[in-house]
Amino acid sequence: MRGRLITLEGGDGAGKSSQIGPLRDFLADRGISVLLTREPGGTPLAEAIRSWVLDDAPESPEALAELLLVFAARRQHWIRVIEPALASGTWVLCDRFVDSTYAYQGAGRGLSVNRIATLERWVLGSRRPDLTFFFEAPVEIALKRIEARGCPNRMEQESAAWHERVQAGYRKRIAGEPNRFVVIQGTRDRVAISGELCRHLERRLREWTEGAA
Repeated sequence: MRGRLITLEGGDGAGKSSQIGPLRDFLADRGISVLLTREPGGTPLAEAIRSWVLDDAPESPEALAELLLVFAARRQHWIRVIEPALASGTWVLCDRFVDSTYAYQGAGRGLSVNRIATLERWVLGSRRPDLTFFFEAPVEIALKRIEARGCPNRMEQESAAWHERVQAGYRKRIAGEPNRFVVIQGTRDRVAISGELCRHLERRLREWTEGAA
């Protein structure tokens, strides 16, 4: 059987990246082979592109160039890492995926949703995540977290208004596919969040197992 693709999404500072480890442990404890990865990134080439997109380099990519770079990294990541893992039965936990592009380059940068959708079809075909956890946190709290940890990247340095647009982009995605998304309040205690994530995943595991029977 093919593996499942589970993605973690949310604005910068929402707390999602700290939860990918507990999700991996939950699945591994049930005998499921798991691969952790991230976007942009996941292969040497895609990681190099990540540095061009996120680092505060002397030459920052223009909005459309940024979009194309993100999808170039995604294609390499998909072909070299994610698709082979899923085909072998391994489950993939990915820190960000295509929803981030609609939120950041679409809502944030103001690029056409139709253009993003065309690129998505070219790069991924009809494949979508099986489940997406969206971490929600008020922008003012998220920005304080970013400031506290220091060394913000190019995206994290954007204005509060820009981050609000990104949040709005995510909410639009959730409204369009409510069955795929699980909204998690990222301001809660980390242990409490981990427990909530595992309960949601336990329920999905039962549904997927019953559906395959």
